[in-house]
Amino acid sequence: MAIKVALVSPEREVWSGEAEMVVAQTIEGEIGIRTGHAPVLGVLVDGSLVKIHPAGGDVIVAAVGSGFFSVADNEVSVLAEQAELGSEVDVSSAREALAAAQSGGDDVDGNPQAVAERRARARLRAAGAEA
Repeated sequence: MAIKVALVSPEREVWSGEAEMVVAQTIEGEIGIRTGHAPVLGVLVDGSLVKIHPAGGDVIVAAVGSGFFSVADNEVSVLAEQAELGSEVDVSSAREALAAAQSGGDDVDGNPQAVAERRARARLRAAGAEA
């Protein structure tokens, strides 16, 4: 039996479907969710990864900004301020964003340097191009 998963940002639904497991980094630690998990609500770590293990498919990896992780009745909702699938990441632009963040100052969205650097690193990890 699979769990229903929805990964959304304010701009769009990033991914939805059924999965065997979802793993996310919350401020209280990493959490893995499978069918039958007790209800839980967590705060996502800004600049972390969410990994979705679809039934019979390749793992989906997404970089996420701050947000929430909710589990109830075999449904997982990941509500992130910013979310991008690893397959959608423009690696060269992520590397440029990391370099800009490391040189100091806020990013183009006005995020502080530390947030900009964490998010750029997460984007690179999601794309499989470790920072």
